[in-house]
Amino acid sequence: MRSFEKISYQQFQKDFSNDVEYDTIKIPKRKTISSAGYDFFLPFNLSIKPNETIKIPTGIKVCLEANEFLSIVVRSSLGIKYNMRMCNQVGIIDADYYNNEENEGHIIAFIKNEGSEIVELEQGKGFVQGILLNYLTVSDEESINDRRNGGFGSTDKEEKNE
Repeated sequence: MRSFEKISYQQFQKDFSNDVEYDTIKIPKRKTISSAGYDFFLPFNLSIKPNETIKIPTGIKVCLEANEFLSIVVRSSLGIKYNMRMCNQVGIIDADYYNNEENEGHIIAFIKNEGSEIVELEQGKGFVQGILLNYLTVSDEESINDRRNGGFGSTDKEEKNE
């Protein structure tokens, strides 16, 4: 069953500064019946200078079915109005990221201001959107790991340990 969930309070305490309250975390939602993307909401006020990159913990994890992933992209309004970009262009959240031992599957975005002005965004504003997608695999796949532990670059770590 697919669902968005808040991370645990214990994980929240590890990943957020003291000036953010757990109750400010909002579950992503679609704005209209035909919206493909689920808006993720800022858990704090944000001020980002030109050429600055900011790490934004969302406080959210996602439970997915097998052969599904969540694609994370900047909301078009931020890209067009302010020239904001995700540092990795498109975030891919795999199904096995959910509840991993290292970080519970906490979704974190890195946003860069590629514009020429400071961008101020208020807590609660949508800043990225997640789109649920299916994927296919090849039938003659070689042996692969059946488990993940960690976030950014964690599948590379597992390759090195083989």
